[in-house]
Amino acid sequence: MSKKVIGYVGTYTRKTSRGIYRFELDIEHGKFTKLELASQMNNPTYLAISEDNKYLYSVAQDGDMGGVASFEINQHNGELRYMNRKLEEGAPPCHVDIQGDALLAGNYHKGTVKWFEVSDHRSINKEVVTVTHEGHGPHKRQEKPHVHFTGHTPDGKYIVVVDLGTDELVTYKKEEKSLKRIEMYKAKPGSGPRHMAFHPNGNIAYLLTELSSEVIVLDYDSETGAFREKQIIRVIPNDFTETNDASAIHISSDGKFVYTGNRGHNSITTLKVDEVTGQLTLIGHTPTGGEFPRDFSLDPSEKYIVVANQHSNNLVLFSRDETTGQLIALDSKIHVPEAVCVKFLS
Repeated sequence: MSKKVIGYVGTYTRKTSRGIYRFELDIEHGKFTKLELASQMNNPTYLAISEDNKYLYSVAQDGDMGGVASFEINQHNGELRYMNRKLEEGAPPCHVDIQGDALLAGNYHKGTVKWFEVSDHRSINKEVVTVTHEGHGPHKRQEKPHVHFTGHTPDGKYIVVVDLGTDELVTYKKEEKSLKRIEMYKAKPGSGPRHMAFHPNGNIAYLLTELSSEVIVLDYDSETGAFREKQIIRVIPNDFTETNDASAIHISSDGKFVYTGNRGHNSITTLKVDEVTGQLTLIGHTPTGGEFPRDFSLDPSEKYIVVANQHSNNLVLFSRDETTGQLIALDSKIHVPEAVCVKFLS
């Protein structure tokens, strides 16, 4: 592996941010070495990188229009070349995911999931279908559906959609020109599921709830696309009584540790995975060195975690003990305005 890896940051552009930023991480010395604007655009809040590391897709906005955009990644220096975008009237999506020729976009404000077809040249070709969720929950922020995550199951058989507004994890099967709803897991009312991550074994999923600050451990049935609850564990201290909005969830590639972000408690939670059951044990909490950790990411070596603190406008670097899972803050941070999402080239 190269001694330097390239990462990208999606941002809000409400104040001083100008779009997508690119940075370099020196994994030999444990420090950021470079930061520059990769593409100027409005509110590219969430990013997704293709499996071959050649293309990047982002949320996009232009005035009252919202949608998705595509970029080609320069394989020598990581520069982005804009290809195209697909916009429609209304709020932009909050999440994108790419697998093969299927680009998915989840829209928090509209309560929709869109499936776009990607062309042979990897630009965004056309919209295949839009599915609109219905329903609500008991929390004041659950007045309507709020789709917050769209992804593919590890086996590639299904699409999974997490809806914060309806407390649902919905499984869809891709058909020729449609998404067929085949299963639904209902989280406890008012918990507000936000994001999820699959264990490397493909049989267990971890669902993070934003409103109740919990991780729900789920068994995944590849035959039916169904999820079955087996554990719920709180990710913030019991004596923390202020508002906390859980944000991102990621798992190490060896399947031994799960990490979650806490906006309010301003920490990353470390959880150890039982190698037999997949259930979780709380290890501890690490302050993020900033305010409102919207996202974080393990670098390709997994020796480090980079945290994006949205309200303090910085990326902060942490070393990660691969044996214990514990994080240690390093003396390396960079200013990135309104940081929302972090993605690395692998």
